[in-house]
Amino acid sequence: MKELILTLSIVAVFATYGTAQQVVWTGSWAAAPVAVPATVPTNPEGTYRDIVHLSLGGKALRLRISNEFGPTPLTVARVHVALSAGDDKTQPGTDQAVTFGGVASVTLPAGAVIVSDPIAMTVEPFANLAVSLFVPAAKDAILTYHALGVSTNYVTTGDATSATTLTGATKVNSWYLLKGVDVDAGPKGGAVVVLGASIADGFHSTPDKNARWSDVLAARLAGSHIGVLNEGVSGNRLLHDMAGPSALARLDRDVLAQTGAKYLIVSIGTNDIGRTYFPTKPNEEITAEQMKWGYEQIVLRAHARGIKVYGTTLSPFGGAGYYSPAGETMRQAVNAFVMTSGVFDGVIDFDIVTRDPAHPETLLPAYDSGDHLHPNDAGYKVMGEAIDLKLFTK
Repeated sequence: MKELILTLSIVAVFATYGTAQQVVWTGSWAAAPVAVPATVPTNPEGTYRDIVHLSLGGKALRLRISNEFGPTPLTVARVHVALSAGDDKTQPGTDQAVTFGGVASVTLPAGAVIVSDPIAMTVEPFANLAVSLFVPAAKDAILTYHALGVSTNYVTTGDATSATTLTGATKVNSWYLLKGVDVDAGPKGGAVVVLGASIADGFHSTPDKNARWSDVLAARLAGSHIGVLNEGVSGNRLLHDMAGPSALARLDRDVLAQTGAKYLIVSIGTNDIGRTYFPTKPNEEITAEQMKWGYEQIVLRAHARGIKVYGTTLSPFGGAGYYSPAGETMRQAVNAFVMTSGVFDGVIDFDIVTRDPAHPETLLPAYDSGDHLHPNDAGYKVMGEAIDLKLFTK
């Protein structure tokens, strides 16, 4: 009888929106997950309201929720989605309960990702969603999250998933539990996935302004049926774990598993170079040849899924904390490989548009956030504008 009820519930979900065969899902928003640090309290009870900025619009949506870094099963007792009204508020009349196999509560196995039932909710391109997830008391649980949201999100006690305005909420800069939002964008839909570190993640861009270079690209692609999924992780490396698993280790989960992925932009490697000359762990030095091999591995695996891969040159970091002349020589060697090897299906030259012509090892001062490594909003804007949109046409 339980199986029959579950089946009828699933049928009811599709009857509300349409048959499964009519749905063509494409990723509209995504974030790369890591584990919440051990310094965070171990009882995660409360409501987590994630504010996310879509790229594609669609006739319906579904959510992907992650327990990939949880060592034990995690129960999410209730989830709601609504259009954001700014701050911690939702637009009245837009709130919808989310179900999983027709029921409101779901338990995620350790290390798992789950996908919600379709939600009959039309969303416009670049809409801001408020996704609220209630986690009951769970002693010693470790949550999965994306650390640097460059977005103000909210946490409060108890189940406040359906509340139009949260009471006593704490502001946080991270997205908890939510891994992605897919939309029914139609048969023309496709997604660009960005694999990178902090410069992809938008470190030092203005919070809540969606000023990452990937956001600039998404805005330029408006009307093309192409979404942009940012899988940058601040502090990430190509071949060694540091802030989360290495890019090569997380490729399957963060890139190849993305819904509707047709293109991949690989923009990572500066942390590998910097940490080679100022290592934080022994035996983690890396050579330019090893980095080239790492890029080749990513391209091979993406091509096996029919995904086109574009490489970016590494922007200058002269004056940054881990800069060295030897590191600059290595950056130049890596950039020459990206530009001339023919390994990639196309090239995006971030170096030439961000460097100071008088001092090419450094960022142009107008684009420097102040740490001589990460661009400011103007720098991210010029990077996003440097990408040839012809790369994303058939």
